[in-house]
Amino acid sequence: MRFQQFTSPVMAKGVEDTALYCFNRMIGLCEVGGDPNCGEMPLTEFHDAMAAMQTAHPLTMTTLATHDTKRADDVRARLAVLTEVPGRWKSALAKWTRMNQAWRTGEFPDRNAECLLYQTLIGAWPIEKDRVAAYMKKAVREAKQHTSWTQQNQEFEDALDAFIGGLFASREFLASMEGFVAEIRETGWANSLAQTLIKLGAPGVPDTYQGGELWDLSLVDPDNRRPVDYDVRRCMLEELKAGVDVAEIVTRMESGLPKLWLIHTALRVRREHPEWFGRDAAYTPVLAEGPRSEHLLGFLREKSVAVFAPRWTLKLGNNWAGTTVTLPEGRWTNRLTREAVAGGRIRLRNLLERFPVALLTREVAS
Repeated sequence: MRFQQFTSPVMAKGVEDTALYCFNRMIGLCEVGGDPNCGEMPLTEFHDAMAAMQTAHPLTMTTLATHDTKRADDVRARLAVLTEVPGRWKSALAKWTRMNQAWRTGEFPDRNAECLLYQTLIGAWPIEKDRVAAYMKKAVREAKQHTSWTQQNQEFEDALDAFIGGLFASREFLASMEGFVAEIRETGWANSLAQTLIKLGAPGVPDTYQGGELWDLSLVDPDNRRPVDYDVRRCMLEELKAGVDVAEIVTRMESGLPKLWLIHTALRVRREHPEWFGRDAAYTPVLAEGPRSEHLLGFLREKSVAVFAPRWTLKLGNNWAGTTVTLPEGRWTNRLTREAVAGGRIRLRNLLERFPVALLTREVAS
C-alpha cells in the first residue's frame, strides 16, 4: 500500500510535471502517458496494440484529451505536421532565433525554453499574449531548470515575459509565424479528423473533453478550463441534424464543423449498433495496396464498420494514384458523405475525395 501511495506522485511530479517540460525537441510527444523518445509507430505495431486492447480492455476509455493534458489534441495534431517538414521547421527556428535576438535579456530565456515557446505558438495559433505568458510561466516552473514554484528566479521569469512581449510587438515575427502556420494548418485539420475517427472507432469507449467537439487549441490547465460556448455547438449540431451537404461542411473547415459532423456521425453509428463496438466485437486490420499504402490506416469492427484515416497528409499531397483498399463483399455506405459503396477493391482516391476520412457501414440483412 505504501508503494502504491508513492508511485503515482513520483510519476506525476518526476516525469509528467518535470521531464516532459524539459525535453522540447517535439513537444507533441511530451504528453501524459506519452514518451518523448518514441518515434514512428509502424502500422503492424499499431494494429497489434489495438487487437491486444480489444482482448484485454475492450471497455477502456479512449480519449485524446483530459483535464490534465499538456496541450489539446488539435494542438498536437498540428505540431505533428512538423515531422513531415523537418527542414522547413529547422529553417524557421533558426530564422526566428536570429530575428528575436534583440528581445533577449543576456542569456535568458535559454534556447530550450525558446524552442518550447515557438512550438507552442505554432500549435495554438492564433493565441493572445497573456495566454502564452501564463502558459510559459507554468512550463518553466514545472521544468525546474531555471525557476520553480518553490524557488522562483525573478530575473529569468522577467526576461521571459519581456521576450514574449517583444515577439508580440514585432510585426516581422508575427507575419512570419502567421505564414508558417498557414502552410500547415490544413494538414493539421486532416490529422485532427484522422485521430478523432480512430478514437471513435477503435477498441474502447470514446470520450471527448469539454470543448473538443470543435477545434480546440487549448494549452495545459487552467487554459483548458476556460468556458466553452455550448450555444454555438448546439446551433451547429441542430444545423447538421437538419441536413447539410457534405460539400458545404468541408467548406466550413475553419469553424470546426467537419469535426462536429464526424463525432456526431460516428456516435450515431455506435448507438445504432453497439454490438459492433462492444466487448466481443472483432478488430481486423485493413492494409492498403499500392505505392501510397503506408499513408493509410484502416481497420474493420465486426466486419460491419470500416474506418479509413490518412497519415502524413502533407507528403501525400492528396495523391492516392494506384493505391487501393479491399472491403468485404456487400453493400456499404460512407456515413460521412452518404455515398453507396460496393464491396471489393476500391480506389482510395475515390473513397477520400469528398471528405478527409471515411467511415463506412455494411448494410445489415433484414
